[in-house]
Amino acid sequence: MHDIRAIRDNPAAFDAALALRGLEPVSAQILSLDSDRRSRIASAEAAQAEQNKASKEAGAAKGRGDEAEFERLRNLVSAKKDETAALQGEAARFDEALRELLLGIPNLPVDSVPPGKDENDNVEINRWGTPRSFDFTPVEHFEIAGVKPGMDFETAAKLSGSRFVVLQGGVARIQRALAQFMLDLHIAEHGLTETWTPVLVLPEMMHGTGQLPKFGEDSYQTREGWWLIPTSEVTLTNTVNGDLVEHATLPRRMVAHSQCFRSEAGSAGRDTAGMLRQHQFEKVEMVSITDAETGMAEHARMTRCAETVLERLGLPYRTVVLCGGDMGFGARITHDLEVWLPGQDKFREISSVSYCGDFQARRMNARYRPEGGGKPEFVHTLNGSGLAVGRTLIAVLENGQQADGSVDLPEALHPYLGGKTRLGADGVLA
Repeated sequence: MHDIRAIRDNPAAFDAALALRGLEPVSAQILSLDSDRRSRIASAEAAQAEQNKASKEAGAAKGRGDEAEFERLRNLVSAKKDETAALQGEAARFDEALRELLLGIPNLPVDSVPPGKDENDNVEINRWGTPRSFDFTPVEHFEIAGVKPGMDFETAAKLSGSRFVVLQGGVARIQRALAQFMLDLHIAEHGLTETWTPVLVLPEMMHGTGQLPKFGEDSYQTREGWWLIPTSEVTLTNTVNGDLVEHATLPRRMVAHSQCFRSEAGSAGRDTAGMLRQHQFEKVEMVSITDAETGMAEHARMTRCAETVLERLGLPYRTVVLCGGDMGFGARITHDLEVWLPGQDKFREISSVSYCGDFQARRMNARYRPEGGGKPEFVHTLNGSGLAVGRTLIAVLENGQQADGSVDLPEALHPYLGGKTRLGADGVLA
């Protein structure tokens, strides 16, 4: 949600920031609705004042027995009452139109975001590790001999349709170990608080983080009205929805492992093979609630938390800053981590770390009380995958694959697998 006062003060800057996203100017439309709304409010207040004045004068006329003047003033009171109600109704309609318009406009990029239209214009800012040289042609995760017994797409399709998977045996245990490893790392070394939240939320929670109203088709809604979370960003961020928190409690750093659900409405035909793009998947999500002064530093810290997971697993990756045209709706700046997948011979996204400023907080009315007093201010929010568990499983399997169909597993996972170090070609951990 945007601050209408900031748009009034500098509409050109607002439009210039949207231009970084490749969007047309919209400040004139916003200010026109705002002007209409404010003029109706002012007129309603003037009519209300005239109504009150006429009502008082009518009482005086009645008291002195001036029936003609009393009747005239009574009719004036009635007319002004109707006029006030009509103007208030018009103001409410303009207010709703303005709110709907503002809710549909994405967040403004920070100045350092590179211009561009799509992923081809993103800028690499970090690279770690060297992709492994294979003495055979590496295959995608679902083609590895040792993986096939534990990754069942046919049964999943029978149960739920396309873009689901059933994991069994060693593969299922590796996925569970990955989530546990990520949580332990973030809690013990990165200072995040482990949190468990529902996967069903009220519509206002989806509004709070920006999934609604514009992106409802990307998520699932139950018949009872709950929404299935696309990521626990929704629940973790909304823990401060409507709250006034003390500045001393910031930053609040949380991490949660959850099931996530996305309809993938805009991805028809993309990544249909394997488990890269699923309707149901797991993520370890990081969320920070902070203030304006520390928001950008927190973004760098959170990016480093996600990078550390990949480094501990020995997975080559690169970090890119997204251009304006490729950023998500609620972000002011986003770092994407892309892991190397030898089966595809390319880097693929495994984490997005975004700083949202006060954009989500305005939608949630989440504020903090400054130290030493003063007017409450909106908190600033950040979110990032730490990491997408299924995609990390894919990366571990593809990067560790051997010519005989077995998979060597990262040393960091060995304690979580009871000392097992590899997935055999028969699909059994050894």
